[in-house]
Amino acid sequence: MTEQGVRWTAEQVLALAPDDASRKAGGRLGGAGSWSQTGGSASGSVWGLCKGSGSKPYQTVVDLTGPAYKCSCPSRKFPCKHALGLLLLWSAEGAGEPGEAPDWASRWLASREEKAVRTAAGPARPVDEEAARRRAGRRAARVGAGVAELEQRLTDLLRGGLAGQEQAGYAAWEETAARMVDAQAPGLAGRVRELGTIPSCGPGWPARMLEEAALLHLLDRAWLGVEGLPEQLAATVRSRVGLPASGEGEAVRDRWQVLAQYDSVSPDGRLTTRRIWLRGLGGGRPALVLDFGPPGRPPGLALPVGLVLEAEVRFRPGSAGLRADLGERSAAVAPYAEVPAGVTTGAALEAYGAALRQDPWLESWPVVLGPVVPVPGELGWQLADARGTCALPVPLSGPGSRSRGGLWQLAALSGGGPLTVFGECGHRGFTPLTAWQPGSAEPVPLV
Repeated sequence: MTEQGVRWTAEQVLALAPDDASRKAGGRLGGAGSWSQTGGSASGSVWGLCKGSGSKPYQTVVDLTGPAYKCSCPSRKFPCKHALGLLLLWSAEGAGEPGEAPDWASRWLASREEKAVRTAAGPARPVDEEAARRRAGRRAARVGAGVAELEQRLTDLLRGGLAGQEQAGYAAWEETAARMVDAQAPGLAGRVRELGTIPSCGPGWPARMLEEAALLHLLDRAWLGVEGLPEQLAATVRSRVGLPASGEGEAVRDRWQVLAQYDSVSPDGRLTTRRIWLRGLGGGRPALVLDFGPPGRPPGLALPVGLVLEAEVRFRPGSAGLRADLGERSAAVAPYAEVPAGVTTGAALEAYGAALRQDPWLESWPVVLGPVVPVPGELGWQLADARGTCALPVPLSGPGSRSRGGLWQLAALSGGGPLTVFGECGHRGFTPLTAWQPGSAEPVPLV
């Protein structure tokens, strides 16, 4: 079977949609009646002409190795409804025998190949290392001044007490965050904004605010002594403060299974962050790929849960070895027909504890649990080992449990029996993101 012939399911195609409107519109274009001159290549691309409201059909092409999309329609959504419709048609009927792309499609596909070659070759001009060191020194000085100001703000917070924070409002914290942006420490700015939102988060907020303030203080102190830290921990501190990586990380080529994908919006609503969790099938290493979307537009990168892509992943220094960037991909993404092996809840906690030694600010660690059973109770939901020896609480807030309905969905999938669940294990418990029912290799996203 050719790479182009390994087709996705309709659910995996629709998971690419940027919103519900695109999902519905793409579904209506998934029939052959809307399309002409469809085709595909053995290297992993499909194309076709879609009948629109104008005299000329829309030219649509999809590179399955990305996936990446090109359409002549005026939509600013990626993928647009025509790309979704083309993929739905391909998933249902295929694209026939591999053939040669028309000129309008081959030009775009060739430009993608050229761009990949240039990226692999690296920068064309040599880097002025001395100038780079001077710029890094100036930025470090600005960050240091910002850290000193933030430490004074935290001192004032504790001296005045937490009781008045509900009445104080968010404006003062937003002003402090803006000062961190001026100091070129966006990581600190983000944590300050989160700190400022805690007083409005319901019962128990003083304890959570004190915890977050302590972690922020720890990061400040670590930055002030960063030169004396071990290299890996120093890289983590720089990453958490918001500085770009000072060097290239480890590159790992593997077949990567997409375990989960979900979006979150910043407190000010200006940025959408897409988190994509991958796991190397050969080495078993987890990887977190982030993509960002400006106001009103979703992130461009979308990888449906359950697919596998063969690619080089380059890990960034620090952050417990999780944060990574996708590099060159050598084959089209394809479905994966096996359930990932799970671990016990006790092993999940041990893995999170080991990761905290590398990154004390790590909120969670990716874990596949199994077999486990979701259990409701007076103290909240839990995921219990099938043997009943240990259990992890499931928080009622977070990407995988925005409502009790999502937890009941997990219970319905279980049917009272054991299942396999992927999610994020952290200090507040386990947030489920994807589940596999007993006897089925089809992943069920919970986000």
